[in-house]
Amino acid sequence: MSSKELLLGIDVGTTGSKALLVDDEGGVLAEELVEYPMFTPHPLWAEQNPAHWWNATIQAIRGVLDCAGVTGSSICCVGLAGQMHGLVLIDSKGDVLRPCIMWNDQRTVKQCEDVMKMLGEDGVLGLVGNPMLPGFTAPKIAWVRQHEPELYARIDKVLLPKDYVRYRLTGGCVSDVADASGTALFDVRNRRWSDDMLAAFEVPRDWLCDVTESIETSSEISAEAFEATGLAAGTPVVGGAGDQAAGAISAGIVDEGGVSVMLGTSGVVFAASKSYRVEPKGRLHAFCHAVPGMWHLMGVMLSAGGSLRWYRDALCHQEKAAARDLGIDTYELLTEAARKVPAGCEDLLFLPYLSGERTPYADPHARGVFFGLTLRHQKEHMTRAVMEGVAYGLRDSLELMRSLGVKIDEVRMLGGGAKSLLWRQILADVFSTRIISNVVTQGAAYGAALLAGVGAGAFEDVNDACAKAGSQAVDHGCVETEPGNGKEIYATAYPRYQSLYKALKDEFTRA
Repeated sequence: MSSKELLLGIDVGTTGSKALLVDDEGGVLAEELVEYPMFTPHPLWAEQNPAHWWNATIQAIRGVLDCAGVTGSSICCVGLAGQMHGLVLIDSKGDVLRPCIMWNDQRTVKQCEDVMKMLGEDGVLGLVGNPMLPGFTAPKIAWVRQHEPELYARIDKVLLPKDYVRYRLTGGCVSDVADASGTALFDVRNRRWSDDMLAAFEVPRDWLCDVTESIETSSEISAEAFEATGLAAGTPVVGGAGDQAAGAISAGIVDEGGVSVMLGTSGVVFAASKSYRVEPKGRLHAFCHAVPGMWHLMGVMLSAGGSLRWYRDALCHQEKAAARDLGIDTYELLTEAARKVPAGCEDLLFLPYLSGERTPYADPHARGVFFGLTLRHQKEHMTRAVMEGVAYGLRDSLELMRSLGVKIDEVRMLGGGAKSLLWRQILADVFSTRIISNVVTQGAAYGAALLAGVGAGAFEDVNDACAKAGSQAVDHGCVETEPGNGKEIYATAYPRYQSLYKALKDEFTRA
């Protein structure tokens, strides 16, 4: 391996910016994560300061270079991934006009309703392949126009989170087809901006980035970024992808029928597709894949692992203290107790709609619920009920994919939840599928590095990159669905879970 065959993947995530240094065989040489805060100035709002992303990215890049004992001139190409849908606005001087409105922000319900009335549900689906949802980028632009008109008048460019970091790295305003698919301004079928949707939102085309395929070189590291990061000026940067498409690359979900579940803060069910197809009611996202010429279907629940984290932080202070004394993770203590509870939690159910929901219910008003509590239930029942409720919510997306003809024999599991044997078994039994978790644990940053490798010629194509990277996977073990583990109980409980939202929908709206 020459000194110029190192690849750098950067993931501008929700909780932090990660840099990953990878060789041309897919081996991880160093990684660094630098965290930053999220702000909620009002209920259901979520914002971040783009300056925090940039400062964290600088630290992460310098951290991996120092850890590996190499200089920036050793990097032959950079790939970017990041949280999707966020709205970053910059003026003609390149200054950020306001905090980023994030993917999990729910303030734009009215703006979504307005455009749906204007174009109709079928009209929106026909233009961009997806319904108009509060988390998407386009209604956020409309919200700024209505609520911050003086600021709106100063907009020069609209950027997605990772593309803001690209702007700071290169000076170029560029995006990729996978990330642009989540703006609700993109013609996903034809892999280009939708003129009709731009007109509906009154968004000038010159506000938007040029768009490339994920493996194409989009720009180069600038002299200014060299001073900040140590990366050599002129180093190519590929288009990259949104975090979910990049994470799918890291898991090898690149061929028709490949399915993964990412169980992190949010929960994502991802299916690769060689053709463009749309769920008739728009309950699944239809986005361009990071693999050129491919698409993917995606279901998203907003509070998956985030539900268990909320439960831990809100109700498990004693367990956190005990885990700290024992020198173990609090989740380990909680799930070990939950393992002793029978499947179905003795009829206790949990709805994981703590931030509203996206799939299958595009409902920002939905709320979390424990249903069926009795004097018999203990804290361990509640822990397991949260895990089972998340599994039921993810199954909603799987069932929609099955209705479109996606054959699902096994599911690759990603994210922090993949570490839990109990959660993997619950998912296998709820899904009635094999769960595979021999995947690279670095996720989107690793996928971004592989895309950079394809762009630099270190790999022939994305499939070649994934094949070489397979040897780097961590094997948490394959979990089979088996009679007696709860499969039959979950088959009965799942319809009850589904019925609860329908029964409570009107009450959520009144809350």
